[in-house]
Amino acid sequence: MYRQGDVLIVPVAEEAVPAHAVDAAGEQRDARGRLVLALGEVTGHAHAVPGPGRLVREGGPFGPMLLHLPQGGRVVHEEHAVVPLPRGWFRVVRQREYVPGSVRIVAD
Repeated sequence: MYRQGDVLIVPVAEEAVPAHAVDAAGEQRDARGRLVLALGEVTGHAHAVPGPGRLVREGGPFGPMLLHLPQGGRVVHEEHAVVPLPRGWFRVVRQREYVPGSVRIVAD
């Protein structure tokens, strides 16, 4: 498992990746060419993957994302150390917190 701030990145075995994710088009990259895992609403900083890969978003407001890095990669952020990742599939989960009556995603 890997963590960078409020983003948790968990390796997923190839055989456990949902079939729909393998062929999904994936999310678009931002203006800087990065796959954004989480964007800081206050600071504008981002947990992002600058190199090759694909990010597939699962359904629902708190749905995790699946990250495919066929050559490995790294997660960067302006205020955190770089997190190197091996090649493979990963589930990306944003930290959540309980607020009486609901759950919300933690924001920068």
